[in-house]
Amino acid sequence: MQKFDKSRLPSRHTTEGPERAPHRAFYYAMGLSEEEIHRPIVGVASCWNEAAPCNIALMRQAQSAKRGVKDAGGTPREFCTITVTDGIAMGHEGMKSSLVSREVIADSIELTVRGHCYDALVGVAGCDKSEPGMMMAMLRLNIPSVYLYGGSILPGKFHGKDVTILDVFEAVGQRSAGAISDAELHELECVACPGAGACGGQFTANTMACVSEAIGLALPYSSGPPAEVTSRDEFALKSGQAVMELVARNIRPRDICTREAFENAATIVAATGGSTNAALHLPAMANEAGIAFDLFDVAAIFKRTPYLADLKPGGRYVAKDVWEAGGMPMLMRTLLDGGYLHGDCMTVTGKTIAENLRGVTFNDAQPVMRPVSNPLAPTGGVVGLSGNLAPEGAIVKVAGLKHQKHRGPARVFDCEEDAFAAVQARNYKPGDVIIIRYEGPKGGPGMREMLSTTAALYGQGLSDQIALVTDGRFSGATRGLCVGHVGPEAADGGPIALLRDGDVITIDAEKGTIEVELDAAELERRRQSWQSKPLSFGAGALWRYARNVGSARYGAVTNPGAKAETRCYADI
Repeated sequence: MQKFDKSRLPSRHTTEGPERAPHRAFYYAMGLSEEEIHRPIVGVASCWNEAAPCNIALMRQAQSAKRGVKDAGGTPREFCTITVTDGIAMGHEGMKSSLVSREVIADSIELTVRGHCYDALVGVAGCDKSEPGMMMAMLRLNIPSVYLYGGSILPGKFHGKDVTILDVFEAVGQRSAGAISDAELHELECVACPGAGACGGQFTANTMACVSEAIGLALPYSSGPPAEVTSRDEFALKSGQAVMELVARNIRPRDICTREAFENAATIVAATGGSTNAALHLPAMANEAGIAFDLFDVAAIFKRTPYLADLKPGGRYVAKDVWEAGGMPMLMRTLLDGGYLHGDCMTVTGKTIAENLRGVTFNDAQPVMRPVSNPLAPTGGVVGLSGNLAPEGAIVKVAGLKHQKHRGPARVFDCEEDAFAAVQARNYKPGDVIIIRYEGPKGGPGMREMLSTTAALYGQGLSDQIALVTDGRFSGATRGLCVGHVGPEAADGGPIALLRDGDVITIDAEKGTIEVELDAAELERRRQSWQSKPLSFGAGALWRYARNVGSARYGAVTNPGAKAETRCYADI
């Protein structure tokens, strides 16, 4: 077993020397031996809870990660943090807590590690905000770290077809349109989610899982196996072993997550037709590393990357199919060969991307992923937009979408509830551009996702005749011409706050533009008479978030990140 010199590790402050006898007494109370106390102390953070199926398999995997740490000469200390699960928070005030939870997750991991002087971190997460929150904490602390995705859910079966949670959200719209009965809706909801794991399509959870491999923080292939597949436990074991090798070699997250690594991550999002939320989470992660990488930087990568993976919601397949077809390394192989990835980026294996992919070949016989020579589309499945309606940018998912241009009158709503009620009542017209504002990071607060509304539109069969624009967010499961992250947001007096019913909006996802047909003088006249809305909350976590959160363009973060730090935790 490898011996470690603790003289340079943070845990020396709690375990070494006569003056730390009281600290060691607490470790003896938990059954640790003297030898274990003097090994590197490794935090094993998991987002286990019983809030949703995404999280219920995480504790099992954390136990395997602990065994890996111990086998490789470390002493693991397990702890949990919160999650807010979007599927259950969707469509009501609970969604205001979702994005806020990303910051709380990162903060709670930071405080636990700082408070106890842990030397390294293995993080196990499986939901939309817990994944970026975990990786943000790794980059903020900058101690040797390995990320492990908890795995996706297996698809449900309904009338002989694979289904996901998206089918249930869209069935609500089908029911309101009279296309299915209450009994059919109930039958579907009972079978759509058959067990543990994150939503199975290329929604936010699986998008960020793919990012974890592409950016180098997770072991190759580890994003693939579904949550209930026992090979996940082997990846957890290996993650624990890998983090000890990183400690020995002093390889840290900021050595891995360079500017080029973030470009690799954005490339994978585009190639898989991933979630628009990646354009929020990648800048937030980059902020923790002190790297300037905003929505426009992400969009530039999207624009030059071919769309290769035929995944739901725009395509036919789910995460399990990617794993069975060859996993992320196979997709990364063709992207690397095509010149779309930086192969010299370091990863948690201690090797570069190119070295990890040595021996990986592309299997042309499988139908899930295309080679770069035969893409589903020449540019990525997610597109950045800008124009006089979104000077700080906006984003739209176009994977599998034929309806990429739209011009029509605005139908303006100041919250999602009002828009959803109008959609349920079919109180809109083909051609309309539904505007949902004051749902941005500050205005919501919390930048809610709009899946209930977009799924209802899709279920009613009119999503190809409608556009939706918001300063809020969309679920990775959203489909249709739905533009989110519009900035500046309404709460900051952005142009979206100045819109009135009937204003003509033009969206062109092929050109990357979003405009309101008003001249600058008219917008300025309206701005002079605009009054900001008071904050929705006067106290508590949501109030504090609204007072501190920044623009969606930069990741909707609440702290200035590594560029402002005076000393990195890893160097204490």
